[in-house]
Amino acid sequence: LYRINIDKQSDFPIYQQIIQCVLEAVKDGSLKPGDKLPTEGELSESMGVGRNSVREAIKILEAYGVVHIKRAEGTFVSQEYDSKMLYPVLYGIILQKDSTKQIMELRKVIDVGVLQLAVDKLRAEEKNGGYLEKVEQAMAALETEARAEDLQIRKVHEADVDFHMAVVGITKNVMLQSICNYVDKITRRSRMSTMDQIFAEGEIENFLEMHRRI
Repeated sequence: LYRINIDKQSDFPIYQQIIQCVLEAVKDGSLKPGDKLPTEGELSESMGVGRNSVREAIKILEAYGVVHIKRAEGTFVSQEYDSKMLYPVLYGIILQKDSTKQIMELRKVIDVGVLQLAVDKLRAEEKNGGYLEKVEQAMAALETEARAEDLQIRKVHEADVDFHMAVVGITKNVMLQSICNYVDKITRRSRMSTMDQIFAEGEIENFLEMHRRI
């Protein structure tokens, strides 16, 4: 980290280069989870940059969940996974051209992978901790909303999300749960539009049967 040279002629702002330096140091093991970062003054001097740039970089790294600040102690590399760590990656996907198509493709791949992992987990464990019961309860709730006389697509969508998250819960994978939760949020509009079409065409039972098969 101390040997990194900041390119002041680069098109990238100084604070972004500092962020990249810290991330690279974490990836290559120069900085390990729990390690304390050099102080603002030390980073500023070693990199030959202003303190304001260092301070801005640290704020962003903290927002990403990469580091956390302890008052009177300093800044430390995070030791535990934080869902905020995924946001920069997912924001990058959203901002790409054809992002809607790519996100839906991502959703399909995730759904298949989640189902396979859930099955593997259930096969490997004698006790499933009530996870199957939660899926069954979520399925029952989805059927109730889909067949309600006062049908509301929003409520059906929410029940659908709860069902899929119950399946994800079987994996006991916090990172996967975070990804699925975020993908659910950014595909809300397209999924509700699809549900509108399904229900308008009288395909309610096919919609529910697909979930029963899962």
